[in-house]
Amino acid sequence: MTVEPMLTEETPASALVARVLEEAGIEMVFGISGGHTGRIVSGLSNYQNSIRTVLVREESLGGVMAEIYGRLTRRPGVLLGQGPWVLGNGLIGTIEAHLSSSPMLLLTDFSDAPRFTLHAPYQQATGDWGSWDARRAFGGVTKHVMQAHEPIGAVQATQLAIKHALCGQPGPVAVLYSHDSLAGSVAPQSQPMLYPTLHYLPSPPPPAEQRRVEAAAAALLAAQRPVVIAGNGVRIAQAYGQLRRLAETIGLPVATTAAGKGCFAETHPLALGVFGTFGTAAGNACVAESDLVLVIGSKLSPSDTAWENRALLDPTRQTFVQIDVEPRNASWNYPAEHVLIGDAAVILGQLLHALGSADGARRREAERRVAVHRERHGYFDDRAYAADDQPILPQRVIGELMRGLPEDAIVTCDAGENRILMTHFYQTKRQEGFLQAAGSGPMGFGIPAALGAKLVHPDRPVVAVCGDGGFAMTMNGLMTAIEHDIPIVTVVFNNKALGWVLHGSGRFAAEFNDFDHAAIARAMGCRGVRVEDPAALAPALREALAARTPSVIDVATSLEVTFADITSQLAKDASPRRR
Repeated sequence: MTVEPMLTEETPASALVARVLEEAGIEMVFGISGGHTGRIVSGLSNYQNSIRTVLVREESLGGVMAEIYGRLTRRPGVLLGQGPWVLGNGLIGTIEAHLSSSPMLLLTDFSDAPRFTLHAPYQQATGDWGSWDARRAFGGVTKHVMQAHEPIGAVQATQLAIKHALCGQPGPVAVLYSHDSLAGSVAPQSQPMLYPTLHYLPSPPPPAEQRRVEAAAAALLAAQRPVVIAGNGVRIAQAYGQLRRLAETIGLPVATTAAGKGCFAETHPLALGVFGTFGTAAGNACVAESDLVLVIGSKLSPSDTAWENRALLDPTRQTFVQIDVEPRNASWNYPAEHVLIGDAAVILGQLLHALGSADGARRREAERRVAVHRERHGYFDDRAYAADDQPILPQRVIGELMRGLPEDAIVTCDAGENRILMTHFYQTKRQEGFLQAAGSGPMGFGIPAALGAKLVHPDRPVVAVCGDGGFAMTMNGLMTAIEHDIPIVTVVFNNKALGWVLHGSGRFAAEFNDFDHAAIARAMGCRGVRVEDPAALAPALREALAARTPSVIDVATSLEVTFADITSQLAKDASPRRR
């Protein structure tokens, strides 16, 4: 292939930054113009047919939307805005991308004033005396920080940031532009030479070593009671189909981490739901009795593994096979006898090839094991799914979601007790049906996550589930929903409290007034319905799904059910607090 130069005529650097995003296949940019980044917005105006610029009301919304875009598309989500506020307000999406390995770009600036950088100008972030240091600040929450001080650097830093965001274990990369880098132009013969962005995009991930794949396949076939633990790495690699085929080929029950919930349909006869601290009893029992554990894209942190209770996972009695794109994650918390480094989709494909034809007898035996545990311990069959209590029990709300949402619906969750209840009680029906911020767990995630998911999948119903605390943090996202025609449904668990705080620490500084969130939504131009009678839940959800406008269902929910009620005894036994 002949490499052509990028330019044939002199072009403003701001327009070239926008061109780089288009060449990388990035279809959306989220944020607020500010500081020097307004020049990039001007450049994006020339690419409106290929890049959708989504103006948000506050940077935290744009950060979460960008993180979700990266998580669902394998292309970097872009948050654009001024340095102090991309850092300060946009941090929840950035930290989630950093901890959950979502590719993301933070396109921001030094807010510098040329010639006066040593005189402490307003907002400056160069790290000089009297300024704050953007490079150090962003460095603590990203994979890497690029900086550009001249026009060519603005283009190359953007290209390299895309490469770094995608290579190896994905994550967020910040680009800090100076005033001069975006104010100038680049000529065709400028040095260093600029080349098209395709040359900076990572190559397809290499396969794992074949001998290691064959050894892992042999261990899987030799195991009598193998099980899969699927983490968020399955989602990042979009390895849903490969995971399902592997499970069906040789009979592997599948449990997920909380972060991995939504990677495998929990209605599948081999599904165990989430395992660990807030997992299903059936999932924990099946994992605990296993003799081999295939871990895909998970660090197996203490919050996943019931505080590393050895009755659940124990490398002295179980063989571990671990697939991860990052070598440092392998054998991190549990020694693995078989380590396969690389992209989960690629490696699962290799395992399928090494294992050969499907074994119907093994699959039937695995389905029997799963059915026995479901029957013995229960599995998404809580009686409170149909309870008529008032205030309404959270399980009744979740039950209506399970009954009323179509199979292709996407549910996004906020943080707090509502997310724990959803993780435990809500049964997903297909892949990519559930998204949560399991890496960092910030409140205010549910609504912008739903906006991002709806933009990526406009033909799928998307429902945000949040508490009244999380709703208050990002209800301004509904303004963005109205302005950009993003018809999401928001279900508010309105218990007039921070449930996690109240049930964990007591009522002091944990209770709210009883606000009518439906009325607030109507004032913004959304549909808004207040529900206090359980019988009104199903019609409210049905009407919201049929509407072509953003809708809010404000549900008066009970505080009777707590996160402690669904905490596994395994976690209680091994908790550091107990010790």
